[in-house]
Amino acid sequence: MLIAFNKPCGVLSRFTPDGSPNRTLAEFGFPRDVYPLGRLDADSEGLLLLSDEPGLNQALLHPRHAHQREYWAQVERIPVPAALLKLGQGLALQARQTLPCRAWMLDPQPEVAPRDPPIRFRKTVPTCWIGLELSEGKNRQVRRMTAAIGHPTLRLIRVRIGHFELRDLPPGAWKILTASERNLLLGR
Repeated sequence: MLIAFNKPCGVLSRFTPDGSPNRTLAEFGFPRDVYPLGRLDADSEGLLLLSDEPGLNQALLHPRHAHQREYWAQVERIPVPAALLKLGQGLALQARQTLPCRAWMLDPQPEVAPRDPPIRFRKTVPTCWIGLELSEGKNRQVRRMTAAIGHPTLRLIRVRIGHFELRDLPPGAWKILTASERNLLLGR
């Protein structure tokens, strides 16, 4: 079984508490014996996969399989094209070079429902949404990448893995994927 979940902000990518005030996956009524494939930080939102099938984690998320992951990041200030190019070429972060990726300004800017809790708002600092397509997903990588080019991430949403898109699945909702949706993920 393979499940797509639209993880809200403030939810851990695990079933057991970690001592923080964040909620866990146990609150969402998933079938028994599923576990998350990969993770999203508690303050990140969007597509999280869960499964009861051993081996899917490696097949979907290891960079050598090149399953692209698309994120929308709301960042402080408006990046110039050179900053987005720098993101796309890969950056040295914590003594490690990130793989090249695709980075672009979302046009039109998406209309996304407000987050609870709301993002930090400053009257004098504009924000915008950029898209990033990565084939790797190190801990807090997108946030570190945008901070390294001077555009801290205020909000981060994973909207796609492989060719499977989150689309209209509401925050906190999940669904078992059909055979054709699985194929979109696995590139078949």
